[in-house]
Amino acid sequence: MTMAAHDEQRDGDRHLHLQVVHPAGSKAPWDWARWVIIVLSFASVGLFVTSFFQKWWAFVLYAPQYPKGLHLEISLTGMGGDVHEIDLLNHYIGMKHLTDAAPTERKLAGYGVAAIGVITTALLAASGKKLNKLVAIPALAFPFVFIADSFYWLYSYGHQLDPHAPLRIKPFTPEMFGNGKIGQFETYAEPANGFWLAIAGVALVLVATFLRSRVCKHCEHAGTCGVACPRLLVLPEKTASFPEEKAS
Repeated sequence: MTMAAHDEQRDGDRHLHLQVVHPAGSKAPWDWARWVIIVLSFASVGLFVTSFFQKWWAFVLYAPQYPKGLHLEISLTGMGGDVHEIDLLNHYIGMKHLTDAAPTERKLAGYGVAAIGVITTALLAASGKKLNKLVAIPALAFPFVFIADSFYWLYSYGHQLDPHAPLRIKPFTPEMFGNGKIGQFETYAEPANGFWLAIAGVALVLVATFLRSRVCKHCEHAGTCGVACPRLLVLPEKTASFPEEKAS
């Protein structure tokens, strides 16, 4: 900041009247990244929303009587594929109906995706220096909570078999990755399009979070920034001049 004399005339008390001039400074080195972060945040939300309408996991069960396999697809809102036939087979080993799994999760899935999108965008835009390293947590939790919840239900269904079922097999947990075996069935499982779309969304959020930390580090408010960004990431700086109090 420079100071220029506005009036060099001295009065009876020998006061010198000065005006403080605030010239428009040059942009910070990472200022260009502010709009990139906004674009990345909207792109990640778009991927999360798209993943909601896709299948997240795919299972195939093979047996001599099913050479082409029975297919089971898991999405955020339910299951698809050969669900009815798999349920008929599961009846013989005392397993519950697949369509009864995760009722609360399926009901709240849409609200959860919307909340993650809103929270991620808000944190990327409004978080200050004290929070900018934490903004990726909601997005990171999205796919991993799905995996943990799916594993819980697979474990629960495979270990809560009806002891009075026609066929008795040892408790089991279906494999979520790669090959497995359940009774006479060989199984194969892998992530599907919805999961990979969510992972891509998380990757964009991580890039945006890195850029956010660079922007905050080089921002002229870095020394005083707290929980919230005073610029909301992209608002213009106030650079107008204003007069300073008289100095004696």
